[in-house]
Amino acid sequence: MSCMTAAWLRAALIVANQIKERFNLTARYQRLFSMVRTAGTYSISTTLGESARAFVPYALPPSDPALSPEVFTELNRQAELALARLAGVSGLVPSVDWLLYSAIRKEALLTSQIEGTQATLTDLFDEEAGFKVSNADDVEEVTNYLRAFRWTQEQLRDPKGLPISVRLLCEAHRRLLDGARGAGKQPGELRQSQNWIGGTRPGNAVFVPPPPEHAPRCWPTWIGSYTTRRRICHRWSRWP
Repeated sequence: MSCMTAAWLRAALIVANQIKERFNLTARYQRLFSMVRTAGTYSISTTLGESARAFVPYALPPSDPALSPEVFTELNRQAELALARLAGVSGLVPSVDWLLYSAIRKEALLTSQIEGTQATLTDLFDEEAGFKVSNADDVEEVTNYLRAFRWTQEQLRDPKGLPISVRLLCEAHRRLLDGARGAGKQPGELRQSQNWIGGTRPGNAVFVPPPPEHAPRCWPTWIGSYTTRRRICHRWSRWP
């Protein structure tokens, strides 16, 4: 067999494998798209003298059609592999807390920025080291996030602590806004006004959550679904 013929055969084999993979992906996507469902509906909410479409999710877990295991089994496997890699890395450091120290603080900064907080890791490290920072209010909000995170973590680890529940989230929210600029915004309580994410007002927002009258129903539904998913994924991840 000449070199030219061998090269053509290798090229043909590569193309054949790519076509096969594309057909496999297409078939998989067709199965997923065949299960398209409506996740919720919209409710007109009026706030600041302006009407906006607020998204109200349907009760969980999804139904009509029911959630197929093939949708989450592979994703759950990938998540478990990522956790296994993280566990392996944690064994290489003297303390897991050292590994998580910066990661948790970076997450706190990114999450706080959703509310417009302007602070950096340097600001946070300076404040923790006892140095004076110019943006004390912003740093305080990030510090509250860390305090709420640690408290929630302790509750979930303690056999006598609070489980994942509306009460747990409300208590974490109370600590999050303690003494910060949101102290007057009903800390520790389910909201009583319409909020939005992105944009300067509900009319141009990226996302408008459910109106406040729907919150008491949505929170328990989401929490119940979360605990159910944990049980389902735990059971499916142990299939042979």
